[in-house]
Amino acid sequence: MSLLLNRKVFGNPSNAGNLLTKEAAMALFSSWVLNPKLQVHMLQVAHLMKTWAAEKEGLNETEQWKWELSGLLHDADWDQWPDKHCIKIIEHLESLNIDPEVMHAIASHGPNHFGVDPENQMDKMLFAFDELSGLIHAYSILRPGGYEGMDVKGVKKRLKEKSFAANVSREEIQDAANRAGLELDTLIAFIVSKQSAHQ
Repeated sequence: MSLLLNRKVFGNPSNAGNLLTKEAAMALFSSWVLNPKLQVHMLQVAHLMKTWAAEKEGLNETEQWKWELSGLLHDADWDQWPDKHCIKIIEHLESLNIDPEVMHAIASHGPNHFGVDPENQMDKMLFAFDELSGLIHAYSILRPGGYEGMDVKGVKKRLKEKSFAANVSREEIQDAANRAGLELDTLIAFIVSKQSAHQ
């Protein structure tokens, strides 16, 4: 099954700044995403995106929401329409005249799958958080204390175990960190410290 989007441009530039309200975004999230585990993943990525935008990029609340929205909806169609992953949510957001940057971030969160490279920092951080966030959450479930006391060394040990969270691509995790211009340790430490807010 190919998930290639076969295009690189999304939405209309004249819609820059148009974002869903939080209420509308959560209504869409709730009706499209029925799998509780996927809901947790998407909420975690949304939280990481918002927190990074605020703490590392120093962005205002509107820009923080744009980052958070991209994280919240990046897998919105995966649950019910896996064969239309990214296509359905992007087309839906286009029909609502949403900011093209949100669609581009969603389209580029898996460049090897969708054929769209992350360009700006929002794109790059969504790609960076996606797979690694999932692996770290899987690790937390195995630990008696969850995220409590988790450290970078423990996560990296799991990364080296190919049998652990085997569906998570180690190559993509490293590629994403490289594209974001970040050391893997920095990325892991940030996720571990922030992700437990949504379990």
